[in-house]
Amino acid sequence: MKYILLVGDGMGDIPIPALGDQTPLEAARKPTTDRLAREGELLLVKTVPRGFAPGSDVANLSLLGFEPEQCYTGRAPLEAASMGVEIETDEIAFRCNLVTIKRSDPDHVTMIDFSAGHISTKEATELIKAIQAACGSNIIKLYPGISYRHLLIVKNGFPGLTTVPPHDYMDQDVTRFYNDYLRFGPMRELMEKSEAVLAGHPVNRERLEQGLEPANSIWPWGEGRPVEMEPFKARYGISGSLISAVDLLKGIGVCCGLEIINVEGATGYLDTNYEGKARAALDALRKKDFVLVHVEAPDEAGHQGLATEKKQAIEDFDDLIVKPIVEELEERGEPFRLVVTMDHYTPVSRRTHEDWPVPMLIYDSRGTAHPAGLSYTEAHAKQAVAKNGLNLPSGAAFFRRFLQQDKNA
Repeated sequence: MKYILLVGDGMGDIPIPALGDQTPLEAARKPTTDRLAREGELLLVKTVPRGFAPGSDVANLSLLGFEPEQCYTGRAPLEAASMGVEIETDEIAFRCNLVTIKRSDPDHVTMIDFSAGHISTKEATELIKAIQAACGSNIIKLYPGISYRHLLIVKNGFPGLTTVPPHDYMDQDVTRFYNDYLRFGPMRELMEKSEAVLAGHPVNRERLEQGLEPANSIWPWGEGRPVEMEPFKARYGISGSLISAVDLLKGIGVCCGLEIINVEGATGYLDTNYEGKARAALDALRKKDFVLVHVEAPDEAGHQGLATEKKQAIEDFDDLIVKPIVEELEERGEPFRLVVTMDHYTPVSRRTHEDWPVPMLIYDSRGTAHPAGLSYTEAHAKQAVAKNGLNLPSGAAFFRRFLQQDKNA
């Protein structure tokens, strides 16, 4: 038996006037996903435990069957694991975004873009290396990652510092958060010196000439200490691989012992290499029992407030990920169980994550006793659950059902 977990990050939404009062899932043309939903079972799963912020870190830990209550220490340590950066016991890791901020006057700061216009990895690497050269010390170290996503390691951290995810505050005043960073001497020095470096850097001068957003500040958040997780194979008795463009997902895989497959051209955005991800997943399943394929694009569109782009990302996910994987597995003739899901909602109108139970489909190539007969949408999942009662309280409960290790499976 092969097990495939396909995650469209942040696909869930609420009705959008621009899409005829439909959600992107309802408006999107996704024939393969809808067929699997009709022939499989639809359920709801609580991926974000009570008391946790609805981030992709917590939600994807849940989707892999782990309990965040037992193993989660913060987002950044997971990303550090992906990057091969070891965190000492007296160090704190922060995710460090390159962002675009605006000062309407010296005392007010607005978050214009949490991704600095989805800056390229090549450009971003130059900028982070320049900041490290100017600001790095035995207390502070920066490591370049992918696009706008980078890593900051701080010895002893900053007890009492309040950090926030910049994607939660697009086009909003972030002065009070910015000023909180400045309360700490080393952090103030880092923020001020890095902004001076960024202001004069050729990468930003060229971006401005091209009419692009400059990466004119850094924004640390998602801090945490080193993480320990039970190996995936020991926990569930199967071998597996993970495919994603983003360090967060790769880091989760590293921490639990999944094979990480890097796909050239995987960007974490609408231009990602969908075909390469699908091919890599199919190749991995010749050697492994399980594969997770994560696509970031719907979430990015949700954070940007782009309804049409989110709908397109879902259609691409269906056409370029779900369809080729299902068709080739059916040709191979080996039985498989396949899940299509999201980790959390990222409503276009809210431009941030929500912790609502996520709609999910489980398809078994051998057939399902009571097929849902419904397409894959938020409303249809709720309709199905009203009949079948499959409103699961945790990702661990889902994963046991997925692997048929639950007595009710």
